[in-house]
Amino acid sequence: MEQGTTYHFETSLEEKDLLFYDVRQKPFSIYGLYDVQNQQTFRRIPASVAEQTSLKVSKHALSTSGGRVRFSTDSPYVAVKLETSKVARFEHMPLTGTLGMDLYEETDGGSHYCGTFRPKVDVEDGYEAILRFDDAKMRSFTLNMPLYNSVDALYIGVKETATVGEGTPYRNDKPVVYYGSSITQGACASRAGLSYENIIARRYGLDYLNLGFAGSGKAELPLVEYMASLDMIAFVSDYDHNATDAEYLRETHYRMYEIIRAAHPDIPYLMVSAPKFRPIEKFIDRRDVIIDSFRRAREAGDQNVWYIDGEGIFRGPDADSCTVDGTHPNDLGMMKMADSIGRMLERALRNTNFGGEGNE
Repeated sequence: MEQGTTYHFETSLEEKDLLFYDVRQKPFSIYGLYDVQNQQTFRRIPASVAEQTSLKVSKHALSTSGGRVRFSTDSPYVAVKLETSKVARFEHMPLTGTLGMDLYEETDGGSHYCGTFRPKVDVEDGYEAILRFDDAKMRSFTLNMPLYNSVDALYIGVKETATVGEGTPYRNDKPVVYYGSSITQGACASRAGLSYENIIARRYGLDYLNLGFAGSGKAELPLVEYMASLDMIAFVSDYDHNATDAEYLRETHYRMYEIIRAAHPDIPYLMVSAPKFRPIEKFIDRRDVIIDSFRRAREAGDQNVWYIDGEGIFRGPDADSCTVDGTHPNDLGMMKMADSIGRMLERALRNTNFGGEGNE
């Protein structure tokens, strides 16, 4: 089994037999990030594309939302060592979501939460953390990377005598691509694994690419053309929160659909309007634009375009409990988004070559 360079770092963790591996090297597999072998800092899209798009996209492209590491080991514990040059903090989102990571065990019965790697409150340039198990047996894991911070280096530590191997592959060799706003990026899940895309990935075994950019999902042409160049099995559009107004959305929404559809004539294309627990007028106007795009595409003969009405996502007796601030979903809101978008995605993929059966 080919393995990369190993490290015996000085560590604050009490285990003295820790051996660290660089996740950029085999046997680890990294999903959801761009060209990981040749980037000093992990990123989601090429620097050239980000710079042509906007300053905000250039900033948020360095956040590792959607980044996942898959591997297996029979170590009785798994440790992490994360290095970052700057820690971003937010008033409405915990460090467990912005900089923390969580670990899931992959089994025949699905993915199961093992625990969260938690940074200290005063973290400055990285952290170490560890999760321990009751026994030492071979397990397959997925590590979800931070939603709202950059990562310069990431190491996984195991018992020095433990075996480290490849992780469980996804059922699809091409990702679902999600494009949108801060909500798409992951605000405000309490931990990385509870972003709605990560929930969908676990339920249906779907690899994906998170191209949500906080405050800057505006369907600019450089980014749209880049997304059109990607191999994918489905595309999810959810950016109306960041459109300047309904008129801007009207100018860009169908244009993005046409560009993506020209490059991918057969994949499911999902259009999602903003999830809201109350019908604010400006979002009704924007929703009308999205419905117009959907109807226009259907009238042109596209039977593989789908619409999800965001107003209904949080509907129910707990509708006013689904966000942290009236906009950004909390964990309950993320779960409801995963329910709505995941069901539609599974339905849309059912008639494709991939199919949509999942773990549920």
